[in-house]
Amino acid sequence: MNYGIVTAALAGFGTGLSLIVAIGAQNAFVLRQGARRHAVLAVVAICAVSDALLIALGVAGVGAFVTAWPAALTVVGLAGGTFLICYGVLAARRVLRPTPGAALTTDGPTSGSARRAVLTCLAMTWLNPHVYLDTVLLVGSLAADRGDLRWAFGIGAGLASLAWFSALGYGARLLSGLLARPAAWRIMDGLVAATMVTMGGMLLARA
Repeated sequence: MNYGIVTAALAGFGTGLSLIVAIGAQNAFVLRQGARRHAVLAVVAICAVSDALLIALGVAGVGAFVTAWPAALTVVGLAGGTFLICYGVLAARRVLRPTPGAALTTDGPTSGSARRAVLTCLAMTWLNPHVYLDTVLLVGSLAADRGDLRWAFGIGAGLASLAWFSALGYGARLLSGLLARPAAWRIMDGLVAATMVTMGGMLLARA
């Protein structure tokens, strides 16, 4: 067994999971669809496949850029490390000063048809600028830091997306009570903050 590949994949999985669990419209939509058992497979597939495509684009694009210009690894490391630390600080701020009512709920309008659910999910995924920062730029820069193991890192991040959206969609009825509690998200944000700051510091140190 190549432990380097396994380590890179696990690092990618942890990174992907840390980035994706933040409260947002997409997560809330998947949770609502899952709780109502409406177009769950289509919604989960769109979210997971979209993330996989964007992650692949980031790994390939940033990786090729670094290969063509090795000095870019330093620039990518500095930018990615700074972004990660800022991301972690924001998560830590949510732990210390949570937004009132910050939780996922199944309340709100539901999609009247599978087609409408699919179109809504596509819009929430591809029209969200934040998803490009997370998947293409951030995951791409972190993967580039892994050199020849960057694809293992990217696959790990993609699997994290698949695992999260599957759990959110198909476990919605079990998870909705837990995720409706602000305290649960404070704990998750605390883990995200620790992970992001640690990884950001490592990137800056290597750069």
